[in-house]
Amino acid sequence: MQLITPRCIPELDSGFRPAVLTPRAFRDAVASCGSSEPALIALEQADGSVFHHRLALPPDDHPLAPDAIPLVERLVKFLLWSRGAYRIYFAGPSAIADALTRYYQDDPRGQFDSDIMGNRIYDHPFEIRHVSMDAIPAEKASSRTLGRNLDGCRIGFDLGASDRKVAAVLNGEPVFSEEIEWNPTQQSDPQWHVDQIMDSLRRAAEYLPRVDAIGGSSAGVYVNNRVKVASLFRAVPPETFKSRVKDIFLELQRMWNGIPFEVVNDGEVTALAGSMSLNTDGMLGIAMGSSEAVGFVNRDGNITSWLNELAFAPVDYQPDAPVDEWSGDRGCGALYFSQQAVGRLISPAGLTEIDETLPLPEKLKQVQQLMAAGDERAARIYRTIGVYFGYSVAHYADFYEMDNTLVLGRVTSGDGGAILLDQARAVLKTEFPDLHERLRFHIPDEKDKRHGQAVAAASLPVINPSSS
Repeated sequence: MQLITPRCIPELDSGFRPAVLTPRAFRDAVASCGSSEPALIALEQADGSVFHHRLALPPDDHPLAPDAIPLVERLVKFLLWSRGAYRIYFAGPSAIADALTRYYQDDPRGQFDSDIMGNRIYDHPFEIRHVSMDAIPAEKASSRTLGRNLDGCRIGFDLGASDRKVAAVLNGEPVFSEEIEWNPTQQSDPQWHVDQIMDSLRRAAEYLPRVDAIGGSSAGVYVNNRVKVASLFRAVPPETFKSRVKDIFLELQRMWNGIPFEVVNDGEVTALAGSMSLNTDGMLGIAMGSSEAVGFVNRDGNITSWLNELAFAPVDYQPDAPVDEWSGDRGCGALYFSQQAVGRLISPAGLTEIDETLPLPEKLKQVQQLMAAGDERAARIYRTIGVYFGYSVAHYADFYEMDNTLVLGRVTSGDGGAILLDQARAVLKTEFPDLHERLRFHIPDEKDKRHGQAVAAASLPVINPSSS
């Protein structure tokens, strides 16, 4: 592909080529070439939901035609991790359909995606179908309300890769909250996870007269409280994952006598927390923690069946972009909006005094300490992430009808978070003035930082009045 050099260059990454710029330049070039061919990508989920993405492609004999293959592959990758699907329909040139089929069958990066989507999430074989335009199924989408239930005595928890949070909530008011550091991604025994989560739940229960419901958020994909994919359990052997981890939250529910118990993706709860706190919708919530967690509340105040796993979605098209250790792909969001981003920018920033063998949370703490002391090298890290974020938010806005963006997570704590957002706003003002005018950034206040995610999680279950 012809990659577009951004007008705002990240200080510590001059090779950054934002994903948002190439499709826009390609679209403009196709529009100016005098002729184009319509193409359609459709993604189908197991419940029958279908999502469409339309684009125009140049004729096969046009000089732009070769660029279409890698561009469509990157767009499909983004759509796959933002929407989710086990089947992709493509109406367009056969060369592109063949390339997509080879990518998901033969390329290790595509194989990772197809295995996660087909075998792990939707329980269907993953497939690419090359079809005519009239053979693509019609769009069909579903949405539902999420949370906002604040009655009774509730516990909310949030499980991250470096800490777990819990809150006791009495009629909507937090009466206790706690954050405990842990390292679940290295633990292969599911019982360890059960014991750690139960420890937090019991601590919170001590501050309530009774427990009517428990709600939780965690990184990963969850369907009906069953774990489909979750980085917290990466060390658990596959067979043990199937036999024990998939139903771990149903097991916890039984340990609490079957009370209402609901667990969803942490990104969804991030967006919900922002929507509840700010009393506004059209909210994309982005948490920059051990990875990137994203959730979306639409303009009706509901969530959709979309995955919103943008940690795996490409935001940088440069050939030498950093490689995600899990998926093996380059330029994915997890390496730009997380502790991983801070960790990989320490060396380019010249922070040689930070021990490179430290765990990522410890590296982040040291960068934040240097930031608080006014160290310009640390500020360069945050300005670089801010440039990444400005361009990536513009890319997200091409796929999400969003008016608000809530930004939180450990990476945004302290003075660095303000620098990051200021830089992102500068990017939008320079490159995307229309979006700059309408998109509002939000950072939680200190109360919401301490309690917001866990309180929103606590609001997930509906309490049956007859059983409370």
